Amino acid sequence: MLVSFAAMGKKAKTAISPTREEDYPQWYQQVIRAADLAETSDVRGCMVIKPWGYALWENMQRELDGMFKATGHKNAYFPLFIPKSYLEKEAEHVEGFAKECAVVTHHRLEDDGAGGLRPAGELEEPLVVRPTSEMIIGASFAKWVESYRDLPLLINQWANVVRWELRTRLFLRTAEFLWQEGHTAHATEAEAVAETEQMHEVYARFAEDFMAMPVIKGAKPAHERFPGAVATLAIEAMMQDRKSLQAGTSHFLGQNFAKAQGIEFLGEDGKLAHAWTTSWGVSTRLIGGLRFGLAMTP
Repeated sequence: MLVSFAAMGKKAKTAISPTREEDYPQWYQQVIRAADLAETSDVRGCMVIKPWGYALWENMQRELDGMFKATGHKNAYFPLFIPKSYLEKEAEHVEGFAKECAVVTHHRLEDDGAGGLRPAGELEEPLVVRPTSEMIIGASFAKWVESYRDLPLLINQWANVVRWELRTRLFLRTAEFLWQEGHTAHATEAEAVAETEQMHEVYARFAEDFMAMPVIKGAKPAHERFPGAVATLAIEAMMQDRKSLQAGTSHFLGQNFAKAQGIEFLGEDGKLAHAWTTSWGVSTRLIGGLRFGLAMTP
């Protein structure tokens, strides 16, 4: 005769403790550790992505990179450091990221005379560690774009970014994370809107067809838009704790950033005009979505 643990007054042993029902956030952290995907770093808010976890990112990166190139985008790389004055050019943008920025103010260390080191060589202008790249990439676009023949300009960057988070969770929210960020410039508003919608659809297709993660597609309300954007489209995935996870975003920036950065072109009509721009991105948060629970079982 079989006797259940409950009948014997004993608690069943689980592979992961606590269980999802007991403490969902802690269960998630333990799953990440048990799967040997990542661990917390000695740098507060940052993580070490271990080989199993990075292999997941490589697989995602490989698939997404193919999808980007199939839609005409090319990869490039831009500086990690952004002059503070660049961020100040677009008021709404700088306001949206100001509280999350890490700032470099000195360029060397020197002996403090007490066995330690102190910063020395103060920079003429502080440098912000990349929270996102609209402003630094826009500076290059302003140089590259002269005529309507230079458009559309379709660029993607695989990089890391820093957003100074105080409350972190492995993969889902860390001070430093890996991502890709697409940046494009167009001759017309219609072309830029079409690009925003196209990449929104690419993200949804990747999530559902490659990750088997159902998502809800839609536009963010004004108070949740990317700082400086005219519109933000997002894919949201339902996690097992019945909370949504923002899994990817595509932003129509209008001419806001082009005007701030001087991205102008000579049109077919012989007149100067500002370009219409977009940006879009997904990050290693997708690995968190994969582990946090793809969808509720009916």
